[in-house]
Amino acid sequence: MLHMLYLVGVSAFAASGVLAAHRANMDPFGGLALAFAASISGGTLRDLMLDRHPLYWTHDWVLLTVIGAVGAATIVYLRYWRLPERSLLFVDALGLSVVTVIGAQAAIDSGVTPLAVIIFGVITGVTGEVVRDVLCGEFPPLLLREDVYATAAAAGAGAYLALDAAGVDATTATALSAALVFALRMAAVYFGVHLPRPHGNRTPGTSA
Repeated sequence: MLHMLYLVGVSAFAASGVLAAHRANMDPFGGLALAFAASISGGTLRDLMLDRHPLYWTHDWVLLTVIGAVGAATIVYLRYWRLPERSLLFVDALGLSVVTVIGAQAAIDSGVTPLAVIIFGVITGVTGEVVRDVLCGEFPPLLLREDVYATAAAAGAGAYLALDAAGVDATTATALSAALVFALRMAAVYFGVHLPRPHGNRTPGTSA
């Protein structure tokens, strides 16, 4: 079940990579490259920092197949149809929600401190988006342009940590924590929720 949830998360990031490439007028190869970059960057950085070998995606052919298939399907879809205006933000929020929590779970399994669990959850969730936006030439990346992004990831990682400590089973804890991340992120998108800024000014290049 947890592996299925993870496949949902990386699939969402794969689609977001293609959507970002399409918006940047890249060719299909660029779209597939961003699909993989957005999907595996966060987990790769997490595993390298935790000294986990081999890297999780190097021995999971199902994961790589799903990323490639979702990326290709999204490219074909965009060839004939136009997606809703906020589709990139939606699939990005879905990927963020699942991947963040899976990252927190991996950190707990590695025996790191509670604060490090939250940090690794955030790193796993946001790195793919940062890599995707930088490769698309978008600066600052979404992480630095929107308030409730890393904040939502931190809340979800913290929720998973608390549920795990309370003895909640992994599947339920993952589902509840991912739902929290998704709800916070989409609330920020649709209702214009922002964190307070110094002197009431909202300036670019500030992360939360």
